[in-house]
Amino acid sequence: MSNNTVYIIVGPTAVGKTSFAISLAQHLKTEIISADARQCYAELNIGVARPSLEELSKVPHHFIASHSVNDTINAQVFENYALAKTDEIFKTHHSVVMVGGTGLYIKAFCEGLDMIPDIDPAIRAHIIAQYDKLGLRWLQKEVSVKDPLYWAKGEQQNPQRLMRALEVILGTGTSIVSFQIKNKIMRPFNIVKVGLELPREQLYERINQRVISMVENGLEKEVRDLVPQYHLNALQTVGYSEWGPYFEGSLSKEKVIENIQQNTRHYAKRQMTWFKKDLDITWYSPNEIKAAQIV
Repeated sequence: MSNNTVYIIVGPTAVGKTSFAISLAQHLKTEIISADARQCYAELNIGVARPSLEELSKVPHHFIASHSVNDTINAQVFENYALAKTDEIFKTHHSVVMVGGTGLYIKAFCEGLDMIPDIDPAIRAHIIAQYDKLGLRWLQKEVSVKDPLYWAKGEQQNPQRLMRALEVILGTGTSIVSFQIKNKIMRPFNIVKVGLELPREQLYERINQRVISMVENGLEKEVRDLVPQYHLNALQTVGYSEWGPYFEGSLSKEKVIENIQQNTRHYAKRQMTWFKKDLDITWYSPNEIKAAQIV
């Protein structure tokens, strides 16, 4: 094992990861790789809380506005990108800072991904169409019947996970569970994981205020300009998908804001559920942690 180290900063949205990651990278005199599944899209800015130009100027950032919403970006793409960028940075630095709230991307970087064969896109398209038409209960029933192995241990309320499980069983005839990696890949560098958390009430208040600030800073126009691309997967995300009924005249702007706030709170809760399962993460309050504490 080399002396090179990747410091990974995780936690829920709006907890203060960006600010701390920048201070840590400045302390280490190194660069940042974003592990955010949405900030990588150049067309998305306000709604994904992309770091400001001032913040980006303080430390070199990677995987920020690096791709288009027309590109296919997933955990495999991120794993390949982040490993290549880490190797590049290690040529001139002994450390790298990674920051983000996309748990699957971070898992892929640290451990590798499940080796699932390519699935016919038509299968997924059919599942999505049925889900849009028949809803979560239909999806839950399909998975429970067709892949009871996954149903017994999977996330039963998460439609994305359920659709993925269903497409794998339909496309391969084998449960997604059987493809899961039994042995984690050992990376040729040290990994230190740092989690930031706040009391729930405090975090939810920050989320609510952040959404209001996004709207004040022009979120509606940002989303409206993206309407021609609204069908793309990159836009089926919190902060963007809620505006459709408003543009059609069937929902008030106030209700859109409430929905974004609620959906963001739910997203933050899912993030914490994911990260709390990782016993390698050491947790701190963003109000108390200093860069020197973890180096």
